[in-house]
Amino acid sequence: MAAILQLDGVSFAYRGAPVFAGLDLSVGEGEMTAVLGPNGSGKTTLVRLAVGHLGPSSGAVTLRGKSLTDIPARERARTISVVPQESHLAFDFTVREIVLMGRAPHQGILGVDGEDDRSIALEAMEQTGIAHLAERRFPELSGGERQRVVIARALAQRPRLLLLDEPTAFLDLKHRLSVYALLTGLNRDLGITIVVVSHDINLAARHCGRVVLLHRGVVAADGSPDDVLTVENLRSVYGVDADVRRDPGSGRAYVYPLRPTRES
Repeated sequence: MAAILQLDGVSFAYRGAPVFAGLDLSVGEGEMTAVLGPNGSGKTTLVRLAVGHLGPSSGAVTLRGKSLTDIPARERARTISVVPQESHLAFDFTVREIVLMGRAPHQGILGVDGEDDRSIALEAMEQTGIAHLAERRFPELSGGERQRVVIARALAQRPRLLLLDEPTAFLDLKHRLSVYALLTGLNRDLGITIVVVSHDINLAARHCGRVVLLHRGVVAADGSPDDVLTVENLRSVYGVDADVRRDPGSGRAYVYPLRPTRES
């Protein structure tokens, strides 16, 4: 499987405090991958490095074999789109206006919306089930609806790689399930490569065929949920004793945290 995104020997530090030291990670075309790890393990930093918002102090980040530093921002945005943990809008935009913002990397300097832009934005709203909300104002929406709007805006970029940073962090259980079902469908039906950064181990394991576990600046484990979410790995990375069973719906590993380890 060809790699769409690759990090080779990447090191990065915030104000002298190391986050990554020689991180290696490759994401294949068409994969749906979950990136897990405790607070401070570098999950959000990984997203920012992958999209080019941060640059590594050493090592290389490549997109389809080309260094991010050699790819202009507008060109990167035609391949990669990001759904941040929180979205703050300065003005009271409608859903349609927000989704159309995703077309910016494909437009000219004046940023005028053409017929193709409007058609693609409508398609993105239909794919995310929010077309009926097109004229609603963003502040009027529920948390789950807002997250679908942000995902629709990302889809309007027509990306081949979608990065999501804690996409269900502020949602109730129903909307968490809904977002993951949506992402699974986009990966399956459109072939979009998806990388989800998450704290929700069980939802991620149920929907993602690959799990990457970060710990202390390196990849501690990488593979299927069954291979990665073991009692030993959970104790080492999260500092908890856990019972790992089978999810009755997916048959994959399901984690029941029991207690912090004595070392914690």
